[in-house]
Amino acid sequence: MTLQNFFFEAKVLSLLALMFTFLAIVAYALWPSNQKRFDEAASLPLNED
Repeated sequence: MTLQNFFFEAKVLSLLALMFTFLAIVAYALWPSNQKRFDEAASLPLNED
């Protein structure tokens, strides 16, 4: 294995890890059971204390 191949594999693996993380965050944000929590958080700045 050459150094060039090592860097290519490292780039591919890091790209896959970032894509998986992004998709997991999007899935969490769009999951139906989290909608109430996000709606409440969105209205917090409008609530009067």
